[in-house]
Amino acid sequence: MDRTHDVAMQGSYDGTDALAAPESMAAALESTGYLPDEGLATAAYLALVMHRPLFLEGEAGVGKTALAHALAQVTGRPLYRLQCYEGLEASQALYDWDFGRQLLHLRAAEAAHATEDTESLEASLYDRRFLLARPLLQALEDSPSVLLVDEVDRADDEFEAFLLEVLSDFTISIPELGTVRATTPPLVVLTSNRTREVHDALKRRCLYHWLQHPEFDREVAILRRRLPQVTEQLAREVARTTARLRTFDLLKPPGIAESMDWATALHTLGARDLDPDLAARTLGAVLKYREDTERVQAMAPGALFGG
Repeated sequence: MDRTHDVAMQGSYDGTDALAAPESMAAALESTGYLPDEGLATAAYLALVMHRPLFLEGEAGVGKTALAHALAQVTGRPLYRLQCYEGLEASQALYDWDFGRQLLHLRAAEAAHATEDTESLEASLYDRRFLLARPLLQALEDSPSVLLVDEVDRADDEFEAFLLEVLSDFTISIPELGTVRATTPPLVVLTSNRTREVHDALKRRCLYHWLQHPEFDREVAILRRRLPQVTEQLAREVARTTARLRTFDLLKPPGIAESMDWATALHTLGARDLDPDLAARTLGAVLKYREDTERVQAMAPGALFGG
């Protein structure tokens, strides 16, 4: 499976033309199960209408990647995802040539004795059908689209500079074929967990929004919306305890993704509220480091489950 991209299913929300204000954007996102606050809904709306990339920064698990998926649903656009990592090169984000198919084409030409016109044969090897489009090229060609550049802070400085160039005019130059320009600029969402500072030049190109862990009532609402099978009592106690875990200076404070995993695990085991014994046995759903688990396990129950 290609680690650099994936294509999301188009959503069923049929209201792209109705996204005429931040309030309607918020309502549309809520219809997908994503509950944004007022500031985030406004940032998403402006990114759509201004054709400006949206740079989302915050701790892992606060809903940055999920927003891009929700935006693809509400706009009815395909989603192309570029997962960044150390050592990511431009060719892995843009395009590559399918050497296997080119070789088969060359052998077929030889078998058909069609190799006399060397110049034409060489030109045919660089036809569009032999081009393997990667996420950036896919997002420009399949316009309009949503482009998710996930965890851009994990990429190298060189790739960050290259990305800035592409996002400046939404064009890609392919020497053998010419220039590809997006008919409609993609709706771009860049995410960062702030493992390092992203250069100011890239941030200035974008609209910026910091995502933080949701407040208690919003987190309960998210759990109830995304996990309707979970009781309200369990959702409230999971949200309250997860919020308390975030105050313990852990290596990896749990995000909303972890609180959903924890609530799902507890519900699967038949819990209707946060039983301390079941909670201790399912900490692996909410804590992802051995040191964090040992620290929480060493606490008195009242420190974690107290009112």
